Amino acid sequence: MWRIILFSIAFFITSSASSEQLFITTEEYPPYNTRGTDGQPRGVYMDQLKIIFARAKVDYDATVTPWARAIALAESKPMHCVVAAARTPEREAQFKWVSPVHTDRNVLVGLRERNLKIKNLDEAKDYLIGTQRNDYTQSVLKSLGFTHIDLSADFDKTLSKLAAGRIDLMPMSESALRKLPGASFQEVVVLTNQSLGMACNRSVPDELISRMQVTLDALIADGTQRKIYEKYGLVIRQ
Repeated sequence: MWRIILFSIAFFITSSASSEQLFITTEEYPPYNTRGTDGQPRGVYMDQLKIIFARAKVDYDATVTPWARAIALAESKPMHCVVAAARTPEREAQFKWVSPVHTDRNVLVGLRERNLKIKNLDEAKDYLIGTQRNDYTQSVLKSLGFTHIDLSADFDKTLSKLAAGRIDLMPMSESALRKLPGASFQEVVVLTNQSLGMACNRSVPDELISRMQVTLDALIADGTQRKIYEKYGLVIRQ
């Protein structure tokens, strides 16, 4: 009998611990996310998350995948989170949030050689805009009345289309633009200001979300988050 009880207790403890394992999905979006030689995500976001998970004592597994799949997993699979997702009103109730891991301007970018003269977003609606399928910018563009939208699986494919002249403009963060060759690409017009965070499936326990949020708040307060951005030559807006 005692063996059965002890086995049950051990099983309960093991199950409770494993139930707090998070499955993190993200996309290839340098310098915020890049795929290391081991296939694991690296960059600004994961540097923050590794500290959060270590301090909050959270076990995790992280993978890089196209954005549409990354956010779909967080929406549908228990204990899955996606980073970094824009915290928009439309998404607020779909996920539980740990944020902000990133606050930045999102701008429409074009080829410098074309030197597009666009004064505002209304004028930009006449051009073909490329973005990633299920990225928040797709919803933003539609909500602003853009109708000429070309969708790709990920950031790199959209950027390749822009470089090849297959699309006219694409949205990206201001900091991501700074990492691109200045002779090739330029900001054309501001699209939006946006806060991004880790968006987790509704199954993730509130206590775990709270623990991670408290840790992130501490990283912001003590300047750790800012130092991570500076390490990559980036500036974070707060």
